[in-house]
Amino acid sequence: KQWYPRRVREAVVSTQSTGDNFKSGFNSVFPLSSLRMFSPEEVRMLLCGEMTPNWTKQDILEYTEPKFGFTRESEGFLNLAEVLVEMSPGERKNFLQFATGCSSLPPGGLANLNPRLTVVKKEGEGDSSLPSVNTCVHYLKLPEYSSKELLRQRLLQSTQEKGFHLN
Repeated sequence: KQWYPRRVREAVVSTQSTGDNFKSGFNSVFPLSSLRMFSPEEVRMLLCGEMTPNWTKQDILEYTEPKFGFTRESEGFLNLAEVLVEMSPGERKNFLQFATGCSSLPPGGLANLNPRLTVVKKEGEGDSSLPSVNTCVHYLKLPEYSSKELLRQRLLQSTQEKGFHLN
């Protein structure tokens, strides 16, 4: 019975020293005193990016690269832009996690995503096929679906999958 209070104290001290070590290391790279001019929300944005991704159709058209079978005027690419705009905040986070490996955007949103999200046509695939990705280079491989609704269904289905079998 005496070991429990001792273990709790050790855990608290260990957590405290970890926090102190992080603070000291961070301060050596980026002086904490220079953060005083920012609000806590601004510091969070600088460190974590946009936690609730927000974009417009214009953002998608301007900051996403259609290639290899898609152009900015392609029906499939335009349908994707509309589907992305219509997504809920949670669906947007899932899409980003699926396509980039991270559920948030950098400060500045899609304009600062590096590399840019690239959308290519997944040739020879039909309506039953799912989109796939190469997250390291933000590469979305998208079949040409027969409707925007089917694109939405397949994309949402893909974003809810876990693992690497859709790469």
